Order: sequence, then structure tokens, then C-alpha cells
Amino acid sequence: MEYHLQTPLKIEDIKKLNAGDIVYISGEILTARDEAHARILEMKEKGEELPFSLTGAVIYHCGPLMQKTGNGEKEEWKVVSAGPTTSGRMSKMTPPLLKAHEVRAIIGKGGMKGVSDALKNRCVYLAYTGGCAALAAELIKEVKTVHWLDLGMPEAVWVLRVQEFGPLIVGIDAKGKDIFAEVREKAEKVYEGMQK
Repeated sequence: MEYHLQTPLKIEDIKKLNAGDIVYISGEILTARDEAHARILEMKEKGEELPFSLTGAVIYHCGPLMQKTGNGEKEEWKVVSAGPTTSGRMSKMTPPLLKAHEVRAIIGKGGMKGVSDALKNRCVYLAYTGGCAALAAELIKEVKTVHWLDLGMPEAVWVLRVQEFGPLIVGIDAKGKDIFAEVREKAEKVYEGMQK
């Protein structure tokens, strides 16, 4: 099935998705990599409020390349490149992040080990093809703002307005089905068979 979803996402939006479905996202997405995840969790632990909302949010594992534009009065940014980051790096931080915030979708590449239970009934993982940085940049219509630029350009949280962002494949659905784990398991069986 193919779905066209608008942010902020509702729980009903993601519960209807099945592993293997194709999704396009329109609306607002936020980039977040290792350092941003760590800061989000640190702020939660300290009881501090985030400068952005994660309710119904879509987090994009991406360290974009941005170009500053404008005449100096108003800081504006243009997306040069915005391909997905390998999501496995955020696997350990994802369960506590999902427990603390109502994130409804994560976009990245390569899947995430050990997060299926954390995603159940609350979030989906959407896989974006690696090497699509130029296409992704075209689908980003506006850089709305940036938070935590002190972390560096790729680690900052960029708030982006996207239109028909995708195609994204549901890699892990909210029921716990993980196509990455299934492929790994099949590949391991084939490899074991070759060793005999």
C-alpha cells in the first residue's frame, strides 16, 4: 500500500502502516543524530523543556549540509544536501526517547537493532535509500529554523518543511514487524548453509 501522510502524525496514522508499505510525508520534520538524541534525553532527565515539540513528530536521522543565505538581517538557510544517516548509531537512545516523547516516525537508513518493542503501538521506522541526498534536498521546501547549532551543523536539530518526502519504506511497523531483522535472519541461514 502507499500512504501520503501529513505531520503532526497521529497514532491512527501509523497503526495502519505495515512493514513494506510506501509512505510520503508532508509537513514538518526534525533532523536529529547522536548529539541531538543525547541532549534531548539529558534535558528530559533534568526536567527541562525542549525548544521544539516532539508530539506527533517525525525525526529524520540526517546530518544535512546547509548554506547560509540572506542579507544578514534575517538568518536564512538553504539545504544543499540532506541524505539519511545510518540509524543503527541511535538504536540505544531510541527506546528512552520514545518512552519520554510522542515521536510517531523515524526516518533513516539501514534499520535499527533492538528497537521493535520500543516502537510497538507508538512509532514506525521509515527507511530512506542511501545516496539520495540531492533528491531529499529537493523535497525540502523550507528550513523553518535550527536549534542547538552549538553541536555543529550536522548534529543540530533542523526543523524542515517537506512536501511528499519519500518514497519511504516502512522498515519496522508499530506491530513490531521488522523487515531488516527478517532479511538478516535469512542471510545468516544462507551463510550457515554455505559453511556446511
